[in-house]
Amino acid sequence: MCGRYSQIQSPQKITALFAVEEAADFEASYNIAPSQAAPVIVNTDGMRVLDLYRWGLIPSWAKDQKTAYKMINARSETITEKPSYRRLVNKGRCLVPADGFYEWQKNEDGRKTPMRIHLKSEAPFVMAGLWDTWIDAEGVPLRSYTILTTSANARLEAVHHRMPVMIRPEMMNAWLDPGVALKDMKGVFDPSCAPEMVYYPVSEFVNSPKHDGPVCWERVGG
Repeated sequence: MCGRYSQIQSPQKITALFAVEEAADFEASYNIAPSQAAPVIVNTDGMRVLDLYRWGLIPSWAKDQKTAYKMINARSETITEKPSYRRLVNKGRCLVPADGFYEWQKNEDGRKTPMRIHLKSEAPFVMAGLWDTWIDAEGVPLRSYTILTTSANARLEAVHHRMPVMIRPEMMNAWLDPGVALKDMKGVFDPSCAPEMVYYPVSEFVNSPKHDGPVCWERVGG
């Protein structure tokens, strides 16, 4: 599960880091939540293009937008089986830039502590996503995405049993290329291949999607 994440890098830095050729402007956010618009990188006519898409997939065939709240994540193990994702596996892959994400760790007393998870190096990274275009009643297109998840690796399983699929730099070209079949990207969903990650507790301030800013990253306790 990935229900919140952050992306505070500038458009210029994301463009340089991930070889983006065209980029829309966007605001930094310490607390990106479902239904919000966030930057994603897609392949458009052979170019890497960054644009703002809505988080929470709305399939092109959906009658309304209600499906978005149920489709913020997709299990990588079953995307070739589920009708909502199967047709997007080749033509609808995208990269979701981030510099950390949040999970809520269950405590013995039943409460949940929000944890910020990020690369030990503090470097930005990209998560695997699938995107689609839905047309509303007025004919206006809405592009949306879902983040793929996989089993948590040994480092993160103490926090949560799932984690986002992180696309390694050497796999980014293949992931964005609709001509490369999923079966030919060996180990792309393997959580043990993710870079070294660390985590720490943050305040419940982050629980509300209305909250943003550096306070979302402030360590609490110990």
